[in-house]
Amino acid sequence: MQVLGCRSKPPAENIPIEPDLGHASEGRSAIHSQKSHTSSARPSVAVIGAGVCGLGIGWRLAAAGCQVDIFDRGEAGQGATWAAAGMLAAGVECEPGEEALLPLNRLSQERWPTFAAELKAASGIDAEYRDEGTLVVALTQDDVAALRFNHDFQIGLGVELEWLNGGEARRREPHLRPGTAAAVYSPNDHQVDNRKLALALKEAFLRAGGRLHENTAVEAVEVRGGCAQGLRVGGEMLSNDRVLLAAGAWSRAIDGLPVEALPPVRPVKGQMLALQMDPRAPLLEHVLWGPNLYLVPRNDGRLIVGATVEEKGFDESLTAGGVFALLEAAWRAIPTVEELPLVESWVGFRPTSRDDAPILGPTPVENLTIATGHHRNGILLAPITADAVSHLILTDELPAEIAGFGLDRFAETPLAAAGGAS
Repeated sequence: MQVLGCRSKPPAENIPIEPDLGHASEGRSAIHSQKSHTSSARPSVAVIGAGVCGLGIGWRLAAAGCQVDIFDRGEAGQGATWAAAGMLAAGVECEPGEEALLPLNRLSQERWPTFAAELKAASGIDAEYRDEGTLVVALTQDDVAALRFNHDFQIGLGVELEWLNGGEARRREPHLRPGTAAAVYSPNDHQVDNRKLALALKEAFLRAGGRLHENTAVEAVEVRGGCAQGLRVGGEMLSNDRVLLAAGAWSRAIDGLPVEALPPVRPVKGQMLALQMDPRAPLLEHVLWGPNLYLVPRNDGRLIVGATVEEKGFDESLTAGGVFALLEAAWRAIPTVEELPLVESWVGFRPTSRDDAPILGPTPVENLTIATGHHRNGILLAPITADAVSHLILTDELPAEIAGFGLDRFAETPLAAAGGAS
């Protein structure tokens, strides 16, 4: 197929932004003509990546009446989305240097209850949003200084926190190590089951009429005259009005893009484990952060133990040192975990930008939008990413909440200009 020049953009007016959750599902896997079932006022969209970003944005667009095709090199939701822990920890995860990211994280965190309910209604799948809050513990007096520093820093940014002595912490979580020195309770930092979230987003997207192409690698983005014309898949050119790059840690691996449109994103490896508690009598009720560790209890009794942070590229190996460090840290926080069966271990790759913040919005290539680089906040930022990026694609209006998180913030750095990603 030969396409000359850029297609004109559809008018922004009269485009429904609120999703129509009752849209029927058709054509779940076949690649059809890219113009079928698409009104002149709504763009056809090709999405690269079926993780939490691609599925969430695709769901919103399909529900608004767009024809949306999502392509993934593997199975939908099986990458970083599947490997995550599902923490919605805008408060206790905020570190010095991330002050500019906190408002975006908190805005998305506030949208999570509504987003979870809406997604359940659209998919029939409960992503198990839980709101018990999060505990951060200092196990020894040596840990208290670090905990106090983080507490004071986060309080100064307006994060709601409660300081607890060791006894108060153990009354909330009786299986904490005896002698636990102190803790901080964050009532607004919650969790969701990220694997059920992936399944729910996939089903909601399909029910809205989206078309999903799993195990279908995109060979290239077709760019002509500075404009994205569509995708090359299986040697065939597929024409679309818009292209969305949401391939996570693999976002730089897509051919066809000029250097200035390549996101400075790299994989940051994380090893993780799951232990099995008795769901009728779990050892832990809250998400728990401790030294070099977090623990996330699930409704089915699984206890997620994470995670290492390693600059190892796409190294998929589980290591003795990584597994030992996680188990030792878990045992130091809650000694009774030593009796729990180890039921799963895995490796994931955080899609990490140079400043650890997401890359959202337009690119130097016309009709190419980007949503990647979320680092450890992909699940937390799912609602705001889906809402803001779908709004941009539908209206060509950049929402104010993501205006500071575009690719252009890297444009004048020498490494970005050279195409580096480290």
